[in-house]
Amino acid sequence: MAVTKRRGYVPQDIEPKWQQVWTERGVLRADDASSRPKYYNLVMFPYPSGDLHMGHMRNYVIGDLLSRFQRMRGFEVLTPFGWDAFGLPAENAAMTADTHPRDWTRANITRAKEQLAMMGVLYDWNREVTTCEPDYYRWTQWLFLLFYERGLAYRATAPVNWCPVDQTVLANEQVINGCCWRHPSVPVEKRDLEQWFLRITEYADRLLDDLALLGDWPEKVRVMQANWIGRSHGVEIDFPVVGRDEPLRVYTTRPDTLYGATFMVMAPEHPLVERVATAEHRDAIRAYGERARRETEIERLSTEREKTGVPTGGHAVNPLTGEQIPIWVADYVLMGYGTGAIMAVPAHDHRDFDFARRFGLPVREVIAPPAGPQGPA
Repeated sequence: MAVTKRRGYVPQDIEPKWQQVWTERGVLRADDASSRPKYYNLVMFPYPSGDLHMGHMRNYVIGDLLSRFQRMRGFEVLTPFGWDAFGLPAENAAMTADTHPRDWTRANITRAKEQLAMMGVLYDWNREVTTCEPDYYRWTQWLFLLFYERGLAYRATAPVNWCPVDQTVLANEQVINGCCWRHPSVPVEKRDLEQWFLRITEYADRLLDDLALLGDWPEKVRVMQANWIGRSHGVEIDFPVVGRDEPLRVYTTRPDTLYGATFMVMAPEHPLVERVATAEHRDAIRAYGERARRETEIERLSTEREKTGVPTGGHAVNPLTGEQIPIWVADYVLMGYGTGAIMAVPAHDHRDFDFARRFGLPVREVIAPPAGPQGPA
């Protein structure tokens, strides 16, 4: 009896046929007028700076499986795709290849589409967007102008992470061990640059209220979003500076503890640091500021590291008691929060308490629970 030898599965012989069938039947297209329940499945857009790799495959295959599963459950599934084509990854790759970024980017997009087809993933290519093309970025420009016209976009000077190789600003997440994520041996600099900001704080209440609509989201994600929005209620208080005409303004959510303020702390980047500091302390303050600029905000705010700081030699006056209290510089105070300076009340704030204990500064309790003193609140 003759035995027929079965041929193994050869994707190149089988899958193109079915991909063509899926395309002709419009499986990948989402119908806006469909009466079926809708499901939106958005995967991250890749940088078209080179070929796709196994990390892309892992991400897009999982997304495609989810889309197919929901279609089988009866949903009208929208799975768009796009290309995050602006920015340094594409530009640097084009410079390395000695090619114009436009030509390099478009060629990579064509190649990536071929790779996606080989994966067998389905996207609604009628919804494709490419962020470096005018039909997309015209809308980002329109949005920005809308923010600007309504007073929600403004310019201000603030410290940024700066990569001296790429000559660009880096997000905190792109700084790894004090170095650029693309150049692990290149230390990141801190520079004060004028830049654009958006007043998202104007919408803090609405954003926080909308978090209640995310009932099926994980609790840790909702808490993360609430912390990122960061609504805070407090007051600003001016502390006169001994020997200076300009006061030191602080923001506090606990004005009721003003009697317990025993010292002041300024962020190393605060513009008044140089003017408040006495001559004998300026060199130490500048050196400390340079060290602080190489740290991330996460490192500076860590509760696990020992507090550091240097005295300015200057003093402020508690506006309620008239007491002169010392002014310090410490990296646990950030220029981007409040006014960049705090009144330190070590009896009722853990970070201030740790700092006071580290440098032998006084701790004065002014609010106590009915049962008696129990340490810093």
